[in-house]
Amino acid sequence: MHPTAPRTIGQTGITLSPLVFGGNVFGWTSDKAASLAMLDRLLDAGLTSIDTADVYSRWVPGNQGGESETILGEWMQSRGARDRIQLITKVGLDMGEAGQGLSAAHIERAVEASLKRLRTDRIDVYFSHRFDDGVPQAETLGAYDRLVRAGKVRAIGASNFTAAQVRAALDVAAAQGLPRYAVLQPEYNLHDRAGFDGPLRDLALAEGLAVICYYSLASGFLTGKYRSAADLAQSPRGAGIGQKYLNPRGLRILAALDAVAARHAAQPGEVALAWLMARPGVTAPIASASNVAQVEGLVRATQLRLSADDVEALDAASAPEAA
Repeated sequence: MHPTAPRTIGQTGITLSPLVFGGNVFGWTSDKAASLAMLDRLLDAGLTSIDTADVYSRWVPGNQGGESETILGEWMQSRGARDRIQLITKVGLDMGEAGQGLSAAHIERAVEASLKRLRTDRIDVYFSHRFDDGVPQAETLGAYDRLVRAGKVRAIGASNFTAAQVRAALDVAAAQGLPRYAVLQPEYNLHDRAGFDGPLRDLALAEGLAVICYYSLASGFLTGKYRSAADLAQSPRGAGIGQKYLNPRGLRILAALDAVAARHAAQPGEVALAWLMARPGVTAPIASASNVAQVEGLVRATQLRLSADDVEALDAASAPEAA
C-alpha cells in the first residue's frame, strides 16, 4: 500500500488517514493557539484522523483531564470540520472524582462528558484505554453495544491489550452478539517491536483488525535528536530516554535511519514513520507535534516511499536478535 493511500477499518465504513495525529499535546506541550494552528494545517494536508482521550492532559499540574478534547471540540465547531474528521477518543484511565475503569456505569457517564467536550453527537472510534481485570468483558462490550445502537459510537477499539485479552473479547462478542473490537492501539516503533510483533500482530492480521500504534517515534529518540548524554540533558525526558534507547542497538537503528534519510533527502523521524506505514499489520502510526513546522515533517512522512532495500536495512538494524 502506498503511504498516502487511505486505510479502512474492517467493515466499519471508517477510513483513516495514513497517519493519525496524536492529540495528547493539546493543552500540554501546545497551548490553544498552537493547537488550533496545527489542526488547521493537518486539515489542509488531508490528515484528518485525530486521536485523543478523556484523560489528556490530566498529568499537567492544574489540569483536570479533558483539556485535549475541549480544544479539539472548539476547533471542530469553529471550523465546521466535524464531518471531515475521524474522531478517536478513549475511556478508562483515572479521571479523579469522575472515576475510572470499564464498567458500564463509568463508560455511560464518561462518553457523555467526552461528547460534551468534543461538541459532537458521535465518536468514530471509542477505545478501551487499558484492560480492566475487575470488569467482565461482556459488561464493557454491552455498554458499547448500547452506545453503537444509539449512534453515539461508530466502532470500538482496544488499547494496551494483550493478544489473549483481545482474543477473549472477540470470543465474548461472537458468543453474545455484541460489538467486536475493530481497532487495536499498541505501543510500536522501530525500536520497541516486541509488544506487537508476534501474537498480537498475528491476531490482528487473522481477524482483520486495524492497528494504530502509539509512541511511533519512541519518545522522540527516532528523530535523531538524542545521540549523546549532552543531548539527553536538554530534555526533562532525557534520563528515561537514555536508559531505554541510548545503547548499541539504539545507535544501530539511528545509523540505519540516517543512511536511509540521506538517500531520500528526508529526516530520520520521517523515515521511522514511513517504515511503520509500510509495515504489515499496521494501519497507521500515531504521531504528535508541538508546532506547525513539526507537522510539516509528518506530512512529508506520508509522502515518503521506502524501497525494499531501505526496509530491509531498517529491519536488520532493529531486529531484536541484533541487540
